Amino acid sequence: MTSISLIIPVLNEASTLEKTVLRLLDDTEIEIIVVDGGSQDETVKISQALGVKVFCCNQTGRAHQMNIGASTATGEILIFLHADTILPQDYKHWVKTTLSNPKIIAGAFELKIDSEKLSLRLVEAMVNLRSRFLSLPYGDQAFFLYASVFRDMGGFANMPIMEDYEFIQRLRRKGKISIAPVSVITSDRRWRKLGVIKTTLINQLIIIGYYLGISPDRLAAFYRRQPK
Repeated sequence: MTSISLIIPVLNEASTLEKTVLRLLDDTEIEIIVVDGGSQDETVKISQALGVKVFCCNQTGRAHQMNIGASTATGEILIFLHADTILPQDYKHWVKTTLSNPKIIAGAFELKIDSEKLSLRLVEAMVNLRSRFLSLPYGDQAFFLYASVFRDMGGFANMPIMEDYEFIQRLRRKGKISIAPVSVITSDRRWRKLGVIKTTLINQLIIIGYYLGISPDRLAAFYRRQPK
């Protein structure tokens, strides 16, 4: 039986983590690994109370956290999951079915945003079109792959931002990335804070800046300056 390790990088996620993890706890086939990047709230205490594996690291950055989680994982398959994202009920079936195709090097899920706003339906549609036709999912789509492939790829580059984008680009050169026909449900909090148009614009500016060769450190500094 193929085992699965779920790796969840967290930073001040006390308000979201429990909801994400609770529905996964009854499954003895999976390993849940939470990697904290220096939370100042109750994130670590909540993680420990849930009974999952918890690692704390001094170095900040989601790439570093996910690499730590992957290095300790025992599963044959790794799923990288954001703390505010809920996996579909039958996610294991789709993960195993997707990766059973030898031409597929990795997979991810379609995106659904937890909001009733019509404007976010458009965001979902654009994300899912990009993912399916360009094989370019982002980190909030819970991408997955065999642990052996992750190790062969050298893990995530040590970048303060765009680590998921850079990793997916490398994966695409090695094989096909498939999008499972079911959705994860992610929080709308990013779009709530700044609005749909401004959030989308900032995201696109970060991507353009990355393609223009602006350093990830500068891009991360720009991103952090946005109101939280």
